[in-house]
Amino acid sequence: MAATSLQTICWKMPSEIHSYTELQQRIHDDLRVQHPEWIGPNGDCPTCDSYELRLAELLGLTQRSNAVQMENSALEIRHAAAA
Repeated sequence: MAATSLQTICWKMPSEIHSYTELQQRIHDDLRVQHPEWIGPNGDCPTCDSYELRLAELLGLTQRSNAVQMENSALEIRHAAAA
């Protein structure tokens, strides 16, 4: 039975992603396909937006991320000066 199930699975090979913009669009589309229950009646998807923002933060691509990094650096400098 396992062999039969494996034979019926069709894998779609994802195309290569060459830029952050392409990655962001892929995530945007895939989250909506995989989780239609997250999409509101007006088409907005706050959960998807949150996931996309978190990825950008992790990659250091947002102003918030940059501000946090600067704030942490300033704290480290203050701690070093106080020591």
